Amino acid sequence: MSDKDRSFEEKMKLRFKEIGVALLALILAACLWLPSVHFFFKASDVVSKSGPISKRAKELAQRHLKIWQDPKLRQKELQRMRGRNAEWDFMGRTFLVLALSNMALRSPDTQAGHLEIIDAIIDDTLKVEDEMGMHHFLLGYSQSSSWIQQPERSIFVDGEIAIMLGARRLLAEKLSYKDEFQSRVRLMKKRMEEAPVYCNESYPNECWMFCNSAAAVALKMSDVLDGSKYTEFLNAWLNKIRQELVDKKTGLLPSSFSYRGRIMDGPEGSSIWFTAHCLQLLDREFAKDQYERAKAELAVSICGFSYAKEWPESFRGPMDVDSGPIIPVLEVSAGSSGMAFIAAGAFEDQEFLSSLLGTLDFAGFPLKTEGALKYCASNQVGDAVLLYSLVQGPLWEKILRKGN
Repeated sequence: MSDKDRSFEEKMKLRFKEIGVALLALILAACLWLPSVHFFFKASDVVSKSGPISKRAKELAQRHLKIWQDPKLRQKELQRMRGRNAEWDFMGRTFLVLALSNMALRSPDTQAGHLEIIDAIIDDTLKVEDEMGMHHFLLGYSQSSSWIQQPERSIFVDGEIAIMLGARRLLAEKLSYKDEFQSRVRLMKKRMEEAPVYCNESYPNECWMFCNSAAAVALKMSDVLDGSKYTEFLNAWLNKIRQELVDKKTGLLPSSFSYRGRIMDGPEGSSIWFTAHCLQLLDREFAKDQYERAKAELAVSICGFSYAKEWPESFRGPMDVDSGPIIPVLEVSAGSSGMAFIAAGAFEDQEFLSSLLGTLDFAGFPLKTEGALKYCASNQVGDAVLLYSLVQGPLWEKILRKGN
């Protein structure tokens, strides 16, 4: 070996030693730093279902109010979301209506202003649906094959429009919305009753538990608002999905299945967290069971920070627009983590909700501008989901109270 080669080898050994020492120092620093860093991001504004509206929620709401008060800003936000997923445009509307309804119930002095925005959202949604058709709010494959049940309708669109109308009417009756709500609910119930597993298609031969759970909530709202007496069917629906759709390994409801009940995608966080929240209006014990199972299978806490996986260990589905990007190794799912906020708030799991918020503050890049808050790592629908998770409670409690 030449002197030059020997010198190079000695330099490389020294370099590797330096790198090893640096990595060891980094690991030791992380071991000391990570367990305590969450204290700097620990959320202190988590409130109960009956508490005041937090500062964070007010700032998030201010951002959404600006979007719906400024046509140019709204057009920009909607185009940005629709460029990636047409469903996000639609779901952002639903969760914002639900959030504003709960905020109006928490602070009655804000009701008039919130009703104005809620009506603007509903009127625009109905107008777009009438002019563009239901496919405007669906992904492209909604027109790629034939729907089993005819005429074709998406329970995703029908269910969430009905929920928006029902929430508005529970705040204050509006007769012009009453007929639209009743006819949509009656049609959903009829079509669900005709289906083999009492669930309708969101897409051609593709039923989603998320969407059918939302439809069930609309039926429950109808009982409260109009005395529809759908309780018997809702009980039958619950029995049917328990008997024929629950995953045998986890005990969780699946995310999607065919019109005849063949499971397509097993339990997914982007579906089950919201489904459990909907089930609270129909069967609290079953809802709690689904939440606890989902938390055991999907929730992860590390050094005081929490997030949610998309799939349990026993099932691995494809990464799609519902799951969002999955971070390898940690298996962090944006879709599941976002919906976990709703479930944690719904079941008053303050510790889990606080640690989820800590993670969001640490990694979500919050940005405040003129009293309005948004998360740069999120988008309009993600922030609407977060807002709803922080103010939910009064609307569901009103439905349960009137239903009893």
